[in-house]
Amino acid sequence: MKQSILTRYRVMAYITAVWLLVFTVAIVLKYGFDTGDTMVISQIHGVLFIVYVVFAFDLGSKAKWPFGKLLWVLAAGCIPVASFLVEPKITREVQPLIVRDETAPVEA
Repeated sequence: MKQSILTRYRVMAYITAVWLLVFTVAIVLKYGFDTGDTMVISQIHGVLFIVYVVFAFDLGSKAKWPFGKLLWVLAAGCIPVASFLVEPKITREVQPLIVRDETAPVEA
């Protein structure tokens, strides 16, 4: 597995997590204090989440995760702060797969 697959997953995990927190704050402000609008923030988060799903699915298929684990990783993108906890675990788990592939002999 290439390092770039893990890197793009990690970047999108953090970006999606930050936007989910922004969206959560916007919803609290809108419904709790009757201020602000969430339309633009929700649309941005929606697009970012779709990209996150694609990258997480790609990483999961390359790492040969069972379907339940893939769902667990995808659900982390829906729960505020969860991506910040799940991403380091996934990185530690996938890192040996990257090192092993890079040290494999190249066949002619």
